[in-house]
Amino acid sequence: MTDASTTLPMTREVTLTRLIGAPRALVWAAWTEPERLAQWWGPHHFTNPVCKIDARPGGQWLIHMKAPDGTVYPMTGTFTQIEKPLRLVFKAFAEALDGTKYLESVTEVTFEEQGARTRLTVTAKARGLHPAAPQMLAGMDAGWSQSLERLAALVGTAAK
Repeated sequence: MTDASTTLPMTREVTLTRLIGAPRALVWAAWTEPERLAQWWGPHHFTNPVCKIDARPGGQWLIHMKAPDGTVYPMTGTFTQIEKPLRLVFKAFAEALDGTKYLESVTEVTFEEQGARTRLTVTAKARGLHPAAPQMLAGMDAGWSQSLERLAALVGTAAK
């Protein structure tokens, strides 16, 4: 008998590029200010009742994504590189409430001015640390896509 960890990939890389209808400074703020990040992070219908970030190299962050069914998905991380307002790099862990680590990821986000808009590119490289990780890795593209849709809706509204 085989389990999911031997039949499904334990690594995944996703790159998404979006042209956001807001100035780079506003998009940057949505990534680096906890009160803004909490409004868009995660898939549709998720909330972020805990969102603490210290946006500087070595700064820590903690986000509790809450699913519509009430399940909480903690994420912890560290900013490894920040080049305001051009680039963010952070290492993150998707965890269980008991601290069990499911995924480790390194994410790079670039912010490129395009007139009054921002070309945002997110590259996330993740590896599984737990037998449940392959299912989580399979949802990375959809999760990031939905998060970026929420971001665009938030800053597009704020920019008007």
